[in-house]
Amino acid sequence: LAPPSSQAAPTRSRRQALATLAASESPPMRRVLSSAPAAEMIGAAVAEKAAVRALSARAVSTAAAVATEEGGGISMKTKVPGPVGLRLMEQHGPQGASGGAISLFCDYRASDGCYLVDADGNRMLDMFSQIASLPLGYNHPSLLAAQADPLLATYSTSRCAIGLMPPMELPELLDETFLKIAPAGLSRVQTMLCGSSANENVFKAAMFAYRAKQRAKAGRGPTDFTRDELESCMVNQSPGCANDLSILSFRGGFHGRTMAALTCTHSKPVHKLDAPAFDWPTADFPALQYPLEHHAAENAAEEARCVDGARAIFEARLAEGRPVVGLIIEPILSEGGDLHASPSFFASLQRLCGEFDAAFIVDEVQTGVMASGHMWAHQAWGLPEAPDFVVFSKKALLGGYYFKEAFQPPQGYRIFNTWMGDMTKLLLFRAVLEAAEREGLQARAVSTGAALMRTLEAARERHPRAVRNLRGAGTIIAFDCETPEMRDELAAALRNNGVLVGTNGSQSIRFRPALIFGDEHVDEFEGVFAATLRQLAL
Repeated sequence: LAPPSSQAAPTRSRRQALATLAASESPPMRRVLSSAPAAEMIGAAVAEKAAVRALSARAVSTAAAVATEEGGGISMKTKVPGPVGLRLMEQHGPQGASGGAISLFCDYRASDGCYLVDADGNRMLDMFSQIASLPLGYNHPSLLAAQADPLLATYSTSRCAIGLMPPMELPELLDETFLKIAPAGLSRVQTMLCGSSANENVFKAAMFAYRAKQRAKAGRGPTDFTRDELESCMVNQSPGCANDLSILSFRGGFHGRTMAALTCTHSKPVHKLDAPAFDWPTADFPALQYPLEHHAAENAAEEARCVDGARAIFEARLAEGRPVVGLIIEPILSEGGDLHASPSFFASLQRLCGEFDAAFIVDEVQTGVMASGHMWAHQAWGLPEAPDFVVFSKKALLGGYYFKEAFQPPQGYRIFNTWMGDMTKLLLFRAVLEAAEREGLQARAVSTGAALMRTLEAARERHPRAVRNLRGAGTIIAFDCETPEMRDELAAALRNNGVLVGTNGSQSIRFRPALIFGDEHVDEFEGVFAATLRQLAL
């Protein structure tokens, strides 16, 4: 089912390539590219900045050539997991098993590009990319070259509390990364550790702003707290704690596994069982029928029903004195089964938020950073103004959110934690954006996504039980199988035949390849997919 290929050693040859570069450079640059003491690297950092940038460009070119030589497709040696992987699982079990959901152990040094190598040496085409989180695949030359920046060593060895004592380079790095790609109308950004922590703090920021408006109506400043507020919050009671305020979320949505984020998560029971939740409302998300062009009237009626349901929740909560102060939605409800809706549906939700003075929060953790064909998937909606918040993580390499000025925290320590992000990830994300621009990766997501859709459409015609309800945007693509059991069987067989895909919802298979995924990878997938469907007689 997969073409044979030799097992390369990408790490060793890439290291040799960088060593060759170092040998031809000046002594300061040799220190950067070799295992020089950190003190020497840090001391030379400012003076070498321009030289590092120039060297990095050459390193990208050389490492890219090495990667090409190391190329090769799928190569399978065992079932997945194989004997080595099973032995590692047995060894890791008494250590805690990393939560108990491990499916395979990987050799990340041997992995490269869109190919993941497991502990048994199986080389698989990865169309899931670490739960949609690898923008450039494995060991990309641009990210390897970024290791030459002395700042990366500095930030790695002296991790800073960004919210209290940030490095002097922070404003410039934000300008070169997240503010460079900020959605129109959003000029402020807050980095965080992950998507869950970003959403938690977005909810707080929305509630702080709402409470500030309430105090303003009473003639008080945003931080003019009463004695009752100061005392009651310390025992988790109102009025100090905003227990009467809530965030509206949608069935099928996923926003994280921490407490408030988990309250807004409604994708699978396993995520929520035995954990307490806030008394926050949940609205229906449209259940569209496919293909969309054959069910336009039915889908419009379904979306109108869901908008009316959300309006009813806003009205009921306001009448009860428990207002909804924020609404959170994903452009594509990913964990819930890649659920889609039309731009007009999302625009209607934004209008509802404006009518009821609630923050409109768009969770782009899984859809952001070019995967949909737009930098941010919500840009396809054509909204009259920006959302109040846009949340990111995954392909952005660290969590965080954009926000409007009206939601700036009223004082320090209200939005805060020790790390407030990770400076090393800012440096790496800068390299990601440079590579994306240089290689045209946003346009590639559009063209490659279209090619993958054509492949799946053809499979749907031949195997209608196995491929149903095909939908997607860019490379964010999914289809349903006839039953959950068929989905699980197909996903497992694809993995054993050398293709990694994701599963979501009750019976969906989803694709989340890296941005470097190209037509040649679609062709390779097509062969394995067709053979697997025949093998299973689906």
